[in-house]
Amino acid sequence: MKFQTINGFKDILPDEAALWQRLEQTARSIFRRFGLQEVRVPIVESTELFARAIGEATDVVEKEMYTFADKGLTLRPEATAGLMRAYIEHGLHVQQPVQRLFTIGPMFRHERPQKGRQRQFHQIDVELIGASEPGLDAELIAMAQLLLDDLGLKVSLEINSIGCPQCRPAFRQKLVQHLHDQQEQLCADCRRRINTNPLRTLDCKNSQCRSLVQDAPSIVDNLCQDCATHFAGVRCGLDTLAVPYQLNRFMVRGLDYYTRTTFEFITADLGAQAAVAAGGRYDGLVEQLGGPKNTPGIGFALGMERLILLLEQQQAEQDIARDRADLFAAALGDKAVATCAPLVHELRKHGLYATMDYSSRSLKAQMKQAGRVKARFALIVGEQELDKQEAVLRNMDTQEQTAFSLHGASKDVAARLTKML
Repeated sequence: MKFQTINGFKDILPDEAALWQRLEQTARSIFRRFGLQEVRVPIVESTELFARAIGEATDVVEKEMYTFADKGLTLRPEATAGLMRAYIEHGLHVQQPVQRLFTIGPMFRHERPQKGRQRQFHQIDVELIGASEPGLDAELIAMAQLLLDDLGLKVSLEINSIGCPQCRPAFRQKLVQHLHDQQEQLCADCRRRINTNPLRTLDCKNSQCRSLVQDAPSIVDNLCQDCATHFAGVRCGLDTLAVPYQLNRFMVRGLDYYTRTTFEFITADLGAQAAVAAGGRYDGLVEQLGGPKNTPGIGFALGMERLILLLEQQQAEQDIARDRADLFAAALGDKAVATCAPLVHELRKHGLYATMDYSSRSLKAQMKQAGRVKARFALIVGEQELDKQEAVLRNMDTQEQTAFSLHGASKDVAARLTKML
């Protein structure tokens, strides 16, 4: 019998493991600069911990968790609840009023496997507990941006505020009324959510539902004074730190513990738009789980599988670029060969990947050879060009051609050519 991995689970083989190591090492380097400390928590926790923290009416708790029903235990579907449990159990707030923590490891959700998301998936999770200032929100978001920048990834940042227990009930009432008016046209999930978790209808992936909520009331327009002031402070902090962002008034979080600031880093390089990192503030969670009252917190999680896909794309692009010749010299005739050989050698001294054909074959044959080495440019030199002491420089991607002077010593010509390439 031949055994294979279970659907939704994946082996990480040596070639890919190098990218995982790079991702983790980059994250640890960034976190050290911001004073974060690592916590390693179990992958199995009490089912009640997740039900209370995440919310019993959420999709995660209702239908995605791997739960041992007879034991009351669950494989963790996310990291924040377990970190909060450890923070409370070990009295970390007594040791240091503001805790800066991170953890790295596998999570588990029984949902349809998709590109960049398995049933066992991995996250880098960051939590800052014990401070409520909006400047801290901005610092945390800026740290995530710095990490993604250091990895060389192109992402866009979207932010929102989802209010607090004081201003959200009035907004919820307005939203429910709007949804009831559209009820017959909503998908089955959104109809169910109207009375259990109406905010989740705002980020439904169903195209018809998305169009129906475009006119829904916005939480940003219904914030209490404290939440509005806090969100203005977050935006000001991001501007101060030169972190670009867009306001997304429909952004919500799928877990009940979030309050106020929410944010996502989005990439368009995985086909459809996908979040590679997301998080927000959760000021009531510690108290909700039996910890000290009025303990604020904010955090985010990075999806490692999606980041690895982006790093693989980046590596493939770099490999292609590395394999391409910078210039192919098409020398037509013996005199042209004698002119091009020292020029190609000088280009190599300048660090360029340059090559040529010494056989004086036809231009068509040499252009085929330039294509085989994926040359970015071709320098065409024949008898007519030598008479004028110039060559034709062809961009092999656009086929655009320009005249290039061959006057001067080979090293001088190579220096000019290097600047153009």
